[in-house]
Amino acid sequence: MNICIIGTGYVGLVSGACFADLGHNVICIDNDKKKIKKLKKGIMPIYEPGLEELVRRNLKNGRLKLGSNIKEGVKASEIIFIAVGTPSKENGEADLTFVENVSREIARSMTSYRLIVEKSTVPVNTGEWVEHIIRVFKRNKAVPFDVASNPEFLREGSGIEDFMHPDRIVIGVKSKKARAILVELYKGLNAPIVVTDIKSAEIIKHASNSFLATKISFINAVSNICDKAGADIVEVARGVGLDRRIGKEFLRAGIGFGGSCFPKDLAAFMRISDNLGYEFGLLEEAQRINYNQKRLVVKKITDHLWNIPAKTITILGLSFKPDTDDMREAPSIDIISMLRKEGARIKVYDPEAMQKAKALFKRDVEFCADPYRAAKNSDCLVVVTEWNEFKDLDFKKIKKLMRQPIIIDGRNIYDPGRMRKLGFTYVGIGRR
Repeated sequence: MNICIIGTGYVGLVSGACFADLGHNVICIDNDKKKIKKLKKGIMPIYEPGLEELVRRNLKNGRLKLGSNIKEGVKASEIIFIAVGTPSKENGEADLTFVENVSREIARSMTSYRLIVEKSTVPVNTGEWVEHIIRVFKRNKAVPFDVASNPEFLREGSGIEDFMHPDRIVIGVKSKKARAILVELYKGLNAPIVVTDIKSAEIIKHASNSFLATKISFINAVSNICDKAGADIVEVARGVGLDRRIGKEFLRAGIGFGGSCFPKDLAAFMRISDNLGYEFGLLEEAQRINYNQKRLVVKKITDHLWNIPAKTITILGLSFKPDTDDMREAPSIDIISMLRKEGARIKVYDPEAMQKAKALFKRDVEFCADPYRAAKNSDCLVVVTEWNEFKDLDFKKIKKLMRQPIIIDGRNIYDPGRMRKLGFTYVGIGRR
């Protein structure tokens, strides 16, 4: 099939490269000409395992093309995916300006039937607005079209795997033609296809992410109880997660969730609910717990250093999760900000997110070339992102380098007994 994807962020670029690898003809469009120029040379704007190889391969075989002209993409494609950003407004609502602008350009460019598909995460009823915009702005009123919803469920760091081996494919449609096209498009993937109306598909995405965010906040709240009771959250989570009705996924206690999806989608779903006249208090509590986890880490640091001013604190991990360089809503940002306000000197290291972090923190922190330089003369080492690299450190060397051998394990990646035998003061999240 001939596909146009508008937007080359995490969702658009991964989806475009994967569709091309499945044998479709794909053109990815982005109005950032510098980004497109770099992509044509095989230079990725994001870090995602396997993406560079996938893009290079499909550019070479001609199934993947890149451009900055929406008209060109619409002309060459029957299916047009909208995968532009939907950032949060101050009140938590999704800003749909980019979606509206792109919809207008699509409408003006159509000369024959096109299927316009929402790929971006959008509030319920957005499909109706996209349809309205297309009808108003298309030049030839007789040109037929369909609008559909096909929300993405890609996790940063495993986006390609999630696309190629999804848990499910959700399709929201109004017409039999749109249904047939999208079912045919995805027939190469071995996954259940959920076909529903557009509004239900839009809600499925927000409900899914909000549920997972709530599940994380729940186990983090339980970890606080474990801290106070002297229990171990790892053992508690294992016992809870073996219940098939609950499952073990997203039951890892830590410093909370971040990224471009959970915080944004949680806030957006709360606003959607408010606008529809329903007070979703459960989500408000999940949001509050998530923020408090970051404050909890700072308190644990304070409890073990007594006075923060003039102390040197090492932060290992800056991206919001491993296997990505994404700093959006990363817990490290708030934690570093809180420690800086207390007067701490901050040293940081991350395997992939250093460049993006430098744009955020500038000279407020010391960027180090490796974990060992970051740990040198440090009073406390704080694990913020659970990169595999951090699990295999030479802790005898780390202990000799540090001024005070204190580890705050914000992701519970170390064995408390082993750390204490090595001579560290070890503090986890809800660990006995």
